[in-house]
Amino acid sequence: MSLKVIAFDADDTLFVNETYFLETEEKFCELMSDYLSHKSISQELFRIEIKNLPIYGYGIKAYILSMIEAAMTISDNTIPVEVVAKIIQYGKELLEKPIVLLDGVEETLEALHGKYKLVVATKGDLLDQRRKLHNSGLGKYFHHIEVMSDKQEQDYLDLIKRLEIQPSEFFMIGNSLKSDVLPVLGIGGYAAHVPFHTTWAHEKIDHEVKHVNFSAFEKITEVISLL
Repeated sequence: MSLKVIAFDADDTLFVNETYFLETEEKFCELMSDYLSHKSISQELFRIEIKNLPIYGYGIKAYILSMIEAAMTISDNTIPVEVVAKIIQYGKELLEKPIVLLDGVEETLEALHGKYKLVVATKGDLLDQRRKLHNSGLGKYFHHIEVMSDKQEQDYLDLIKRLEIQPSEFFMIGNSLKSDVLPVLGIGGYAAHVPFHTTWAHEKIDHEVKHVNFSAFEKITEVISLL
């Protein structure tokens, strides 16, 4: 590998994220439990989230809007304003969650910093992702922060063009096979999967990844020995 840039996903690769969403979803299901079962509420919320992705994109603010829409749909537009206020409160609490670094993250960044150009390539809300990275204390390691509207092959090609490198000089590390691995392999880059204990349903795939440019790790520090 003749790498110049190593990119890291942020949520559930550098710090905890999905755990907080699951906690919020549980509170939302409890709030709406007079209307449907928890399972049915979760399914309806997920359906609306996916429907809204082309409009709102990813992130907590999009999630708040989808929760409100789901509550209106589930209740047949009968929810009182107090319920809407509660959902907005849940969203604000989600935005204020503490930043918890995952094991080995800072050790890995410290080892690679100065040897490669390190960047963050993540989806989500721009303001929220920049806030989280700032509060994490990891900003000093990164040359560039890219908050992407999506992570398709063209999105990565656009990023690589801005970084003025070739796909073969790019290595992406993340917890999502769908977003962090497959598109990068598809354009001729390198990618590594570092699993998190829980994954959003939208990010799951149903097949094994086999590719000469692919690495699978149990923990992020294994990247150091590979490079």
